[in-house]
Amino acid sequence: MLDAHIEKGSVAGVYGKIAHAYDLWAWLTESKARDRCLELAGIKDGENVLEVAVGTGLAFEKILQENPSGENEGIDLTEAMLIRAEQKAAKSGSTNYRLRVGDAYELDFLDNTFDVLINNYMFDLLPQRDFLTVLTEFKRVLRPGGRLAMVNMTKGEHWYNGLWERIYRINPALLGGCRAVSLIPFVEECGFIQTRREYLSQLTFPSEIICARTGGST
Repeated sequence: MLDAHIEKGSVAGVYGKIAHAYDLWAWLTESKARDRCLELAGIKDGENVLEVAVGTGLAFEKILQENPSGENEGIDLTEAMLIRAEQKAAKSGSTNYRLRVGDAYELDFLDNTFDVLINNYMFDLLPQRDFLTVLTEFKRVLRPGGRLAMVNMTKGEHWYNGLWERIYRINPALLGGCRAVSLIPFVEECGFIQTRREYLSQLTFPSEIICARTGGST
């Protein structure tokens, strides 16, 4: 796994600069994996749902559609991204949501709060040494039997997918600091169960979708 090249303190600044163009990039390379992640999460109306690294709200607006009677929370480090997420949420007509600045390393929620936690394209920015720290926070705020669904850039399964890794090696900033990761070992080490991984490539951009549960039952 390649090293991360963007420090946590720089993420908000980097993504604040590209927020205006992020939706186009995501539509071209990430939209199919993002939609599949929500499908596998299986959100049921009336649940408590948290999206960490909500970005411009591409998944969050769909969460609101799927969970009109539940409680929906979204956090991100980048205010410029959250502004766009709020615009999308406001257009939905929903009122059962809250969007705010938040830190995945220290989630400002009580233990056992959420039925579902969604996280898209964040771990591919983080240093590997921090994976378990963040996953432990995810597990803490999920209820017994709670569901975790994540998407990240991953190592491609075909020769042409290697283009993205080469770009990262040359200039990480061209990919917003994202590089290929593989999270299943960390998810399992953290104590999640019923782990499932799917691979998806869109315009040669390789993504992994991971779903898992906490122990116990809701």
